[in-house]
Amino acid sequence: MKSYEQTLRLFGVWIADRHGIVQAEKIRAAHIRSYISDLQTRGKYTYCARIESLPLNQPLNRRDYSKPVSLVTINGYLRNLRAFFAWAVSEEFLSKSPMHKIKLLPEERQPKEYLDDEEVLRLLKSFDRGYFPEYRDFVATLLMLDSGTRLGETLSVTIEQIDLPDKSLFLPADKTKGRKARVVFFSARTALEIKRWLQYKDRYCESDYLFPVKHSGAMLQVADFEKNFRKYIKRVGIKKHISPHTLRNNFAKRCLLAGMDIFTLSRILGHSSVKVTEQAYLDVTEQDLKQQYGRFSPVDSIFRKRKR
Repeated sequence: MKSYEQTLRLFGVWIADRHGIVQAEKIRAAHIRSYISDLQTRGKYTYCARIESLPLNQPLNRRDYSKPVSLVTINGYLRNLRAFFAWAVSEEFLSKSPMHKIKLLPEERQPKEYLDDEEVLRLLKSFDRGYFPEYRDFVATLLMLDSGTRLGETLSVTIEQIDLPDKSLFLPADKTKGRKARVVFFSARTALEIKRWLQYKDRYCESDYLFPVKHSGAMLQVADFEKNFRKYIKRVGIKKHISPHTLRNNFAKRCLLAGMDIFTLSRILGHSSVKVTEQAYLDVTEQDLKQQYGRFSPVDSIFRKRKR
């Protein structure tokens, strides 16, 4: 919602300033194309959605002020505008969308950062499990890495959603990004860690949440976990650009390399289609390909059979 609001406010300021338009029905495809062109030339933070925020944000003091706006960011704006105008048409505020013939800009996809086995183990060993917040964050990290859940989904989990004997986690529709309920799974090792964590948690905090704030029992907020996570990554000396979402990326890539079919992975991740999964997670390096090839080499397979 914040992303939609920011996009619409920025576009509203721009089109009123450049074209004197304040009514959606007057916007045409040519205006959208002009906006795209302007985004590519004027640079970051040169337009402000709220003038009153300028003294606080001070965009002129930012190191990346007026630096080029990335194609990924521009395409994000276009997707948000497309969603808004589609909604306006569906509600009969407009007869047609000016985004109808507007295509996304071709962008060179950047591979997602990946934590190798050694880095994962370093990270997991770095948590101080005698300290409530770090023990909580350790189990949350382990669960995301083992089940592919998003950070927001993970932090909203209540104890009744967890089925330890079945080693599964139910995610209700109102807690998922795609607004579709789904079930994810985790290993016996993770189940054991969750069981231990629950015993520990209940001694210090009464809460229905699996990963609560210690003193209030409230749900831990995404921004607070992200802040903690940056501290853990820095502590173990990992120089990559790592965020909690990297754990979900890690889960997806490891499942693919282990032989999981993309349809199953897509269902577990909660994507709307297999195409979304392919576009988001098919980051495979030459080393990955070499390791996978070693499992399927026709010649090796023939000679292995002869040895039997």
